[in-house]
Amino acid sequence: MKECSKSVMRRLADPNFGNRYFVGTGIDIGGAPDPLNVYQELFPRMGEVRIWDLADGDAQVMEGVEEETYGFVHSSHCLEHLHDPDEGLANWFRILRPGGHLVATFPDEDLYEQGTFPSTYNADHKWTFTIHKTESWSSKSKNLLEMVDALGPAADVQKIELLNASFRYSLPRFDQTLTPIGECGIEVVVRKRPFEEIEYGGCRPRPGQVGADGFKLLTGFSLPKRD
Repeated sequence: MKECSKSVMRRLADPNFGNRYFVGTGIDIGGAPDPLNVYQELFPRMGEVRIWDLADGDAQVMEGVEEETYGFVHSSHCLEHLHDPDEGLANWFRILRPGGHLVATFPDEDLYEQGTFPSTYNADHKWTFTIHKTESWSSKSKNLLEMVDALGPAADVQKIELLNASFRYSLPRFDQTLTPIGECGIEVVVRKRPFEEIEYGGCRPRPGQVGADGFKLLTGFSLPKRD
């Protein structure tokens, strides 16, 4: 139900998508029904976006795509269709360049599947997803915190967000993604750390100092005088 399109207005309200996440050349995995690149003019730093779908090969393997090829990797509601989502996510991260961002959305098992699996709303769903639970009603549940952690030290998690702002908890069970506003998912943004950051254990501060003049220029305030 045009889940990528639903996300656009929400993403435009977050400057990170235009300034940091959708930067350079990208790939949209599983994007053919609702491609990200039709909104290219709204994200001015976005370059050419390749659409990867069934005709291009198995999204779990991404065969033929070299490591560190793309400045960003986007996927909207594709991982749940793969036989091995852990391998799929690892390969999506593999083809991302250092400093680039993986932006992916997945159906949340409580908001979308709502206590029943196999899915009554999409028979091709092979897994359900949650941010984290110690136990789940679903026998095929995947914890996204654990999946992201398995990406290793290069995974710099920028955000993991439950997309429930438009979910109506007061309603009886039905597929709320059929409405124009219901996302019912989880969005994950992971930056790929360059080697220098992995070696350092994080982002190293830039050398130099911000003096009194620089502080005032940046903040509009003068440095407080010390006794």
